[in-house]
Amino acid sequence: MVNYSLFFVVMVACLISFASATPRIATFYTKYVPSACFGNQDHGKMITAAGDALWDNGTVCGKMFTVTCTGPRNPVPHPCTGKSVTVKIIDHCPGCPSTIDLSQEAFTIIANPVAGIINVDYKQYA
Repeated sequence: MVNYSLFFVVMVACLISFASATPRIATFYTKYVPSACFGNQDHGKMITAAGDALWDNGTVCGKMFTVTCTGPRNPVPHPCTGKSVTVKIIDHCPGCPSTIDLSQEAFTIIANPVAGIINVDYKQYA
């Protein structure tokens, strides 16, 4: 009975974690400074710009998100690497077709950069 209870708890935790991820679109960019959040401060390479849907007048500046590729948005087959990346929002990408515009280095960790645009899930990092 204890094994079934533990199994049930683990399954519920997995479902809650999965349900809290937000499916969206990601692209990448290569010019990181200056940024809308931090001006000319360098925040490394594991960074991202927020699209209009996520920006919320800059309230997301400095927040960390874990991003995972979930599939292609164009004919590039199997772009995902199976990895996730945690990034800090440092910029705004007004009018971008994506929700989240990753640094090229962060994008490359989760997907083949040849794809250019991918489906992703992301959630705010605690």
